[in-house]
Amino acid sequence: MGITREEISIGYQTIQDEITKGLELLDGESSFQEEIWKRDGGGGGKTRIIQNGNVFEKGGVNFSAVHGKLPEAIKRAFGVQEDNFFATGVSIVIHPNNPWVPIIHMNIRYFELNEQVRWFGGGIDLTPHYVIKNDAKFFHQQVKAACDKHHPSFYDDFKKWADDYFFIKHRDETRGIGGVFYDKLTPEKTGLTLDQIYDFSCDLGRSFVPVYSELVNRNRHKTFTEQEKQWQFLRRGRYVEFNLVYDSGTRFGLETNGRIESILMSLPAQANWAYNFQPISNSQEHDTLTFLKKGVRWAE
Repeated sequence: MGITREEISIGYQTIQDEITKGLELLDGESSFQEEIWKRDGGGGGKTRIIQNGNVFEKGGVNFSAVHGKLPEAIKRAFGVQEDNFFATGVSIVIHPNNPWVPIIHMNIRYFELNEQVRWFGGGIDLTPHYVIKNDAKFFHQQVKAACDKHHPSFYDDFKKWADDYFFIKHRDETRGIGGVFYDKLTPEKTGLTLDQIYDFSCDLGRSFVPVYSELVNRNRHKTFTEQEKQWQFLRRGRYVEFNLVYDSGTRFGLETNGRIESILMSLPAQANWAYNFQPISNSQEHDTLTFLKKGVRWAE
């Protein structure tokens, strides 16, 4: 059988602990507040939220392990007939104070219906308010290195998947500069054992703190103007649009009677919308929009 759901759940809780500790050290001022919750229907989780910090305006590092009956809509989406499911994972979204520090998201998760239907999903992606080329290259190089340890095609395959997934169709732009995204990874699809896929998900999870720490420390002390702050609020608005309209994790949480505060922790404390905003040609805002496209090669 290989690794069990209990072992995966324990491993993911350890990663949650490591990431919250690393982010508290990085912020240097604020601490995570934890709420332990139970889900009607089975299971529960630990929601950890940081707010009004030195670096982080709002962020969450959530763990959940839930089980019960799958709703009909989810069964149809997954193409399965069975009712009983188990799902566990860690989900992270961080919204920084400084517009030069990027938003980051990561998720690692495991889903099980029975001995034969078991898979992993997840990914990590970066949403800069202002795209800084060297930072974008660094991020993708580090993510590629984590992927290359486990499979030679993971980075290329999962980067394209991320470009396609994190695409705001009604805006014709990507949510950020992407990263990697994958879903329903099984031994049959990858040539790896389930244990090896789990190891990959853990390595990706443990890449979060060193990668984000580097990006934060490069930019945390940069000064910014009111205009740049307003641009940050507009970019947050795009983030909200994606998460509420397209994100599959949000839909899964809502349709399986998940805890609403934990599901919506990905939303920023403040986001703005302006009617038909057009950045000035050749401005930093205009330049950023030119990179919010599919297929940009950041790591070779």
